[in-house]
Amino acid sequence: MIAKKITIAIDGYSSCGKSTIAKGLAKKLDYVYVDSGAMYRAVTLYCMQHGIIMEGKFSESKVIAAMDHIRIEFKVNAALHQSETYLNGKNSEKEIRGMDVSRNVSAISTIKEVRDKIVAMQRKFGGEKGIVMDGRDIGTNVFPDAELKIFMTADPDVRARRRWEELKAKGISVSLEEVRNNLTQRDFEDTHRKHNPLCKADDAIILDNTSMTIEEQLEFALKNARQKLGT
Repeated sequence: MIAKKITIAIDGYSSCGKSTIAKGLAKKLDYVYVDSGAMYRAVTLYCMQHGIIMEGKFSESKVIAAMDHIRIEFKVNAALHQSETYLNGKNSEKEIRGMDVSRNVSAISTIKEVRDKIVAMQRKFGGEKGIVMDGRDIGTNVFPDAELKIFMTADPDVRARRRWEELKAKGISVSLEEVRNNLTQRDFEDTHRKHNPLCKADDAIILDNTSMTIEEQLEFALKNARQKLGT
């Protein structure tokens, strides 16, 4: 008998720890993990590398045309036991996490044609279920029929400090104020964009992790997944 598998969608604000919980949940369930945000970051990085984005400005038509030259893959780093993002065959995991990409990614992700192509890629990844995907519109647009939807949130100051500490650990020099301002701007752009803005799906379970440890969050998500699986 084939074991039942479900689709799990995790949405929420920037720096809520979505990817951490999604990765941990996928590992516990032996599911595929897809970081949807990394896909938009990869598109942004490509456009920066090819002069399409310059000083925060860009031509939408040039970004749309560039999509035909972008290939995104996820490969597991055997040493770290985690999925990493490849842009046109090159490991770009570290580059896509920089503040320069963060400053531009929300604007790029508002372009309808970019979102349409990324969503089509994402749906291919989830064709056979057994997948955990995190992002901004996974439960509302990419997988509206996902069996489990979790919407993550946390206090903005807590999110800013977490992001700042994460960047420091990676050797990226940036002030806490700059990180906080970036998150505020991204929150506004994500929730106010015209196409598929960030919002909680009606049937999503809220996970406010302001005062929760990673272990507590993972246990919360795993408990709800097991309920959906009937185990």
